[in-house]
Amino acid sequence: MPTVLFAITASPIWTMKDGSTIPAGFWAEEVVDPYDILTAAGITVRFATPHGAPAPLQSYSLDESMTGSAERSAELRAALAVLATDLAHPIALAEVDVDTIDAIYIPGGTGPMEDLFRDADLGRLLGRLQARNAFIAAACHGTIALLSARTASDAWTFAGYELTGYTNEEEALGGPGDAAPFTLENRLRAEGAGYVSGVPWTPFVVTDRNLISGQNPASAAEVARQLVASLA
Repeated sequence: MPTVLFAITASPIWTMKDGSTIPAGFWAEEVVDPYDILTAAGITVRFATPHGAPAPLQSYSLDESMTGSAERSAELRAALAVLATDLAHPIALAEVDVDTIDAIYIPGGTGPMEDLFRDADLGRLLGRLQARNAFIAAACHGTIALLSARTASDAWTFAGYELTGYTNEEEALGGPGDAAPFTLENRLRAEGAGYVSGVPWTPFVVTDRNLISGQNPASAAEVARQLVASLA
């Protein structure tokens, strides 16, 4: 059966343009829902972070205002407890043998805005996967991590791809706003992405060739379902 690598942030903070920091990490449902969908389909999931550091939860992602109910928050907490060892002891991205994985998935949370977008080890993995046309998937702020994939001349590997991720509107409504050093949408557009988006906070997924991307946390499950279908 296929193996999918979850490339997860190791950053518990996001540095603002004034040098201050705010809490960051991975977003609970963007890890839990895709993990459940992929493993239910018989797919093996492995976890990796920069330097093999523990993957930090963005605790706000378990708040009822984010999950919609106390029951959903409890469900996510229980699922994360099952994954606790894997998230505390992931593989280092530099140590992943790309020949042992069939696809990669990058969840969001704001942590990737601090580390994954410029992580050279992730960039090398993405480049190797892209060279063999393997499936690459990302959700929400995780899409920013695609910027790590550069050619020898520093061109962005995914320039010209149609894709999506957390929008400027969503960032203004639910993020740090003007305090942020950059937004995902602006940065991807500047790099040459064919950026598209749907209605804020609703599921929206884009597939272009081997790249599957989701706009926000609500899109993560559909990203995983499309990845399952693609690997089949």
